[in-house]
Amino acid sequence: MLYGIAAAATALLLTALLAAALRSPARRLRLVERRRQREVPLSGGVAVVLVTGGVAGVQQWGADGRGIGGLLAAGGAVALLGLADDVWRLRRRVLAAGTAVAAACAVPYGETGVGPGLLAVVWAVGVTLAFRGLDHADGLAGTVGVVTAFGAAACAAVDVLDGVAGLMSVLAAALTGVLLHNWHPARVALGSCGAMSAGFVIALGLVHVRAGFGLGESAGVLFALTALASADAVLVLLARRLDGRPVVRGGPDHLGHRLRRLGLTVPGVTLLLGFAASSGVVVGVLAHAERVGGQALWWVAGGALVVVLALFRVPVHTGRRSVSPQVRGPLRVRNG
Repeated sequence: MLYGIAAAATALLLTALLAAALRSPARRLRLVERRRQREVPLSGGVAVVLVTGGVAGVQQWGADGRGIGGLLAAGGAVALLGLADDVWRLRRRVLAAGTAVAAACAVPYGETGVGPGLLAVVWAVGVTLAFRGLDHADGLAGTVGVVTAFGAAACAAVDVLDGVAGLMSVLAAALTGVLLHNWHPARVALGSCGAMSAGFVIALGLVHVRAGFGLGESAGVLFALTALASADAVLVLLARRLDGRPVVRGGPDHLGHRLRRLGLTVPGVTLLLGFAASSGVVVGVLAHAERVGGQALWWVAGGALVVVLALFRVPVHTGRRSVSPQVRGPLRVRNG
């Protein structure tokens, strides 16, 4: 336990320092995005990936790190894919295909079976892209990632899966380190590299935790643990389909954008959605530990549905904003 605490503290400190140190190189390489007329370096994601991989890699050589080597390798591949997206802005189908290949190589088919394993691949792709979509507001993807990673760590600890629990704790600590710079007004951002790799590692970690459980029950637990990201993705897909807009084209139509339209501040949106994510995570952890029944999972699903339907009617496309000449060029706006 002391080793795990030390590893998490190390990850938090190193990530905070590295994210700050990489800000200037990111600016020189034009690895930035525009948020409300501000250039935000995308150094947070690189810092999270390097520190998480390094600290968890050390755990891999110890008794607490067994069983996470494949997950770390697959997560690293997704991080590289996300970094390529930060640089060249890849198509969604490319991101989905690359993530699916990585997930297919990391799913424990021996414990899940082939059919459920393939469903886990699809689910992991959805969660990964959902986390990428959350990285449009200061602190949002990091806050939801911290909450969800801690929930995954708690689930793994219940089953004494020390390797997965340690990895999730280190990831949560690393994301917390980035939040020190990513809180509004953000000085660094996660970018696709950080958001996608975090979502992917959390999703596959939860697949390892729930391997061997019933498919229906596992689906409910997994949804509760990722309810906020799932609700955001469902809302975006539903809104774009009904409006006749391309699903793969970004836009200001996520949960955070709609709450901003209602008058909430950026920190207010992050705190509110972080609390919503925490509520689902608590229920998911308790359900995994068999402390609450399946009806609690239905309450989470119902709450997510109410949120989606309520915010669906908030107008988000009220006109085009003009872009001044000084912000054109290599900068881009992340709308998800």
